[in-house]
Amino acid sequence: MPNRVVVTGYGAVTPLGLNIEDTWRNLIAGVSGVDYISLFDTTDFKVKIAAEVRGFNATDYLDPATARRTDRFAQFAIAASLQAMENARLKINDSNRYDVGILIGSGVGGIDSLAQQLGVLNTRGPSRVSPYLIPMMIADSAPGQLSIITGIRGANFSMISACATGTDAIGMAYKIVKWGEIKVMVAGGTDAAVTPIGLAGFSQTGALSRNADPKRASRPFDAQRDGFVVGEGAAVLVLENLEYAKSRGANILAEIIGYGATSDAFHVTQPQEDGEAAARAIELALAGVDYSEVGYINAHGTSTPLNDASETRAIKRVFGSRAYDIPVSSTKSMVGHMMGAAGALEAIVCCKVVNEGIIPPTINLEHPDPECDLDYVPSVARSAEVRIAVSNSFGFCGHNAAITISRFCDS
Repeated sequence: MPNRVVVTGYGAVTPLGLNIEDTWRNLIAGVSGVDYISLFDTTDFKVKIAAEVRGFNATDYLDPATARRTDRFAQFAIAASLQAMENARLKINDSNRYDVGILIGSGVGGIDSLAQQLGVLNTRGPSRVSPYLIPMMIADSAPGQLSIITGIRGANFSMISACATGTDAIGMAYKIVKWGEIKVMVAGGTDAAVTPIGLAGFSQTGALSRNADPKRASRPFDAQRDGFVVGEGAAVLVLENLEYAKSRGANILAEIIGYGATSDAFHVTQPQEDGEAAARAIELALAGVDYSEVGYINAHGTSTPLNDASETRAIKRVFGSRAYDIPVSSTKSMVGHMMGAAGALEAIVCCKVVNEGIIPPTINLEHPDPECDLDYVPSVARSAEVRIAVSNSFGFCGHNAAITISRFCDS
């Protein structure tokens, strides 16, 4: 028999806060975390804005030597994971260390460490490249380091599916727990792509907003949207099978009840225009769910012309005329696009929505787009009774993922 899978803890490091409490408060208040880049000199860059994590100190979670040998993306992941485990009151000991696993994805991994060491290679030669380069740049350094720090000895791995990474990581962890391979999974996503090479690369694809006003640049579903804003950070959830969570007296925050993933098989950067494969991912995540009970959708909502229109079509394909009655919002309007961390943060947002009865807004939505005509909760948060929420994530190369989250009911 499959296990019920519940959420017992979560943590986050985002452009709106160094924990989930501050992040949630700012999301509900409609605060923008986008600003001019401070991490490096943008004089020669066409794009000069991003959603940075500000005030983060890695030595709050790592000893100074380990922090120096750990890329920023992995530092974020470790911080968010330790927060999540503390929130879940999950202690690792000899009796459970093989019952807990880790799955933390990253879209680009240690891209900054790689770029810095390429500079060393080109200016000082191969013998001066850091011996820590490979451990710092590989995506699985985040879950690997977390395992070393916590003593978790269960399944430990990473995954990459572009901007769908966070949702896929949670979805796969959900399946692992559901079918009994592991009792507990620490799962989520992380990225730190606000770097010179990251900004230049995304800018060259033509995907970034060129809006000169940072606070108004990320404007999902708005007729004047012109691209996404690069964000950074990490978000991690603790998923457990229900019986194990009960046995240790865990506080249950929400329940994962579905996950779906598909591929557009269409283009490397452009979404399938009609949203067919994206719609199928949502339908898979809703298998066995009464569609009339869905009360909120956290959209992928990147603020690009193509993505927002195709996602709107996908939602309509799934829900038909009822799509107009479901509140939809994009938190990327405030935190930018956190890449591999985006879907994980948005899953936490859905957990908060079903428990607290308030939906975060889509800010900067000021000019209606005829192609994007759903209820996107513009500008101001909204009180609403939501029992079931869906979170969508779509990525380069046609990755589509959706996860369904329900308020927990012990019956």
